[in-house]
Amino acid sequence: MTDLLVNQRVSLFQILKIILCLIPQAIVFSMPAVCLMGVLLAFIRLSADNEIVALNAAGISLYQVMTPVILFSLTGYIITSLIAIYGVPWGNRSYRDVIFSIMRSKMDVAIKERIFYEPFEDKIVFYVNSFSSKERTMKDLFVVDSRDQQFTTTIVAKKGKIISNDRSDIVTIRFMDGTIFPNETDFNKARSTIKFDTYDLNIDLRDVMSSMVSRERTPKEMYMGELIENLKKSQGKESVNLIGIKLFEMFSIPLATFILGLIGAPLGAYLKGRGYSRGIILSLIIFLLYYISFMGVRYICETGIISPSIGVWIPVFLLLFICVYLLVQATNYRSFIFLKWLLEE
Repeated sequence: MTDLLVNQRVSLFQILKIILCLIPQAIVFSMPAVCLMGVLLAFIRLSADNEIVALNAAGISLYQVMTPVILFSLTGYIITSLIAIYGVPWGNRSYRDVIFSIMRSKMDVAIKERIFYEPFEDKIVFYVNSFSSKERTMKDLFVVDSRDQQFTTTIVAKKGKIISNDRSDIVTIRFMDGTIFPNETDFNKARSTIKFDTYDLNIDLRDVMSSMVSRERTPKEMYMGELIENLKKSQGKESVNLIGIKLFEMFSIPLATFILGLIGAPLGAYLKGRGYSRGIILSLIIFLLYYISFMGVRYICETGIISPSIGVWIPVFLLLFICVYLLVQATNYRSFIFLKWLLEE
């Protein structure tokens, strides 16, 4: 984003739109850690002030003080569910639209120096030796245009410049002082090279970036109803896995947020006066374990080893097991064996 704002002169308004589109995904990612850390620190404070001891002396068990924790975790569950079902698909769709509008108005945003890259879905290959963002000119260009499968054109030029029109989806690449090398699939035809002083190559963004402007959506851009409908229609195993992962994650991530909120209560009660720093470290460790298992299971589901309808729920069941174990241990005033190494003075 710094490069877009400083070097490519993309407007601050467009940068803010990109950030806005990414916020739903960031919230869904962080909500499990937020609920865990919030409840954990609250119960550490209660333990440090001996409030937990006073409650136990009055005959009030940990289960009886879980009502506000359940309400807080349920609120986190509802917020995460709404954002996962509606906010994330909206953000991903809007992000693609913003990127397309930026590329339409400032095509040179996609230029990368001294590497072969394909900004147009494998249809046009670019190589630019150097690029001046101020003058918006390229030097030592090598371009392979394979939009027509029957006739591939290779263009080599000393200089080039991108000319874009905000009112049109047509982008013109103006080559200067170069050579065109036609490469026809029919080997019986005579071949020739064409030298030029100036040559314009017109690119219709609607053709070369068809996935951006078409109505076809990737799984991460689909709402729940679209995912269910496409899951019924999909026949390829890979597409079924990707759609299934996104569909079930809309429910598993909010549920993980709820369970992590519950986990914070017994942990905070057990930590007592050992300090907020250890509570934060412990909550981050638990969240990290959840995240590692979450990403690992997602990869396994993508490969098809485990069905998404089963695999996506494995991290949730792991958290549920930890939650039940901690609640039982804390209620019976037993120590958490696996935490002794962290809590040793």
